[in-house]
Amino acid sequence: MEWIIQSPGELRAIMPAFLQALGERRKIALHGEMGAGKTTFVKALCEHLGVQDNTSSPTFSLVNEYHYQAADGTDALVYHLDLYRLRNPQEAYDIGLDELMHDPWLCLVEWPQVAEAFFPENAARVEIEILGESMRRINLF
Repeated sequence: MEWIIQSPGELRAIMPAFLQALGERRKIALHGEMGAGKTTFVKALCEHLGVQDNTSSPTFSLVNEYHYQAADGTDALVYHLDLYRLRNPQEAYDIGLDELMHDPWLCLVEWPQVAEAFFPENAARVEIEILGESMRRINLF
């Protein structure tokens, strides 16, 4: 599935279609160069889900956890990881990535390359491509 957005403000509008295309998959590898909008994408998804917490890049904490209320009224979680600073798969394992890949919650991972072996076979891949100053192409595989 592909979306072209003209500005970051349009991200929230694509989230219903994104979640529908995502289906039952809960693990998402976010690819894109620096400044492509990976964190902005996560913020838009969290806003759509109703996350009340302040969403920010987990560059220094590595893992952020956000709470929201699912459609059925139960508490749900979104994990947001930024693996940019990790040097090898062992460091990904040490922060608990293996466990996060086997729980039922949404897990969005920026810079997932160092830890691709941990992702389940059905993980989603999102590629964000810079087309202009604020224009982006978003592909879901």
